[in-house]
Amino acid sequence: MGDAVRPQRRAILTGGLAAASAALLTACSSKAEGADTAKAANMGAASSAPKAAPRPDSARTAYARLLDGNKRWVSGKPQHPDQDPARRAAVAPEQKPYGVIVSCIDSRVPPELVFDTGIGDLFVIRTGGQVVQPVVVGSVEYGPLTAGSPLIVVLGHQNCGAIKAAYKAIKDDEDLPGNLQSIVEALRPAYQDIAKAKHADPVDAMIRAHANRTAADLRSNASLAPLVKKGDLSVVSAYYSLDTGRVETLTGAPSA
Repeated sequence: MGDAVRPQRRAILTGGLAAASAALLTACSSKAEGADTAKAANMGAASSAPKAAPRPDSARTAYARLLDGNKRWVSGKPQHPDQDPARRAAVAPEQKPYGVIVSCIDSRVPPELVFDTGIGDLFVIRTGGQVVQPVVVGSVEYGPLTAGSPLIVVLGHQNCGAIKAAYKAIKDDEDLPGNLQSIVEALRPAYQDIAKAKHADPVDAMIRAHANRTAADLRSNASLAPLVKKGDLSVVSAYYSLDTGRVETLTGAPSA
């Protein structure tokens, strides 16, 4: 009886091992197929991503590209161009951004998203109320003077907290704490500009006045003015609406 049972046990064990092996092979095969499918999907996504467009060769084409990107942002159809590993590798040795954006630190105004741009497209400088002082101006100069960037955009925005606080501090003749007062002083000329007339929304008027004044100051900057005069650089002032996402040109739209 013991001899009769042994073959039966061997058969059961053999069958069990075979079943386990089959299950293991099936699982491995499924994982491999899943990995292949995911890889194919990733390759398909990469191949369908927008290809890197040639770098704009003038302020006009650079600004047109920014506005086209902003239209996509407003419509809710951003393409997120040039944001893949291939682009990252391509610009790692050298960068030549086609634009410089001077904007506020406000968390609701990310220039790369607002203009739907990619890695290596923009130099972005952000300060409270897009205030520029000597060190910041040096950063602005870096793009045109070292990378040949043909465009600078000074981007003010709706409901700017820094300018709202500065407006109130100047109006009430109060000082803000710490180094915030330096921002107030930098914004005082824009306050004086709008104080000359009545405005339905004086803070919004001050936001626009400050963007215009900053752009004008950069156009007359000793290092940048020669480039502006030659037509190699344009300095644009613009206004971003938090409500709509739209960028409105204020002054300096390039024509060439």
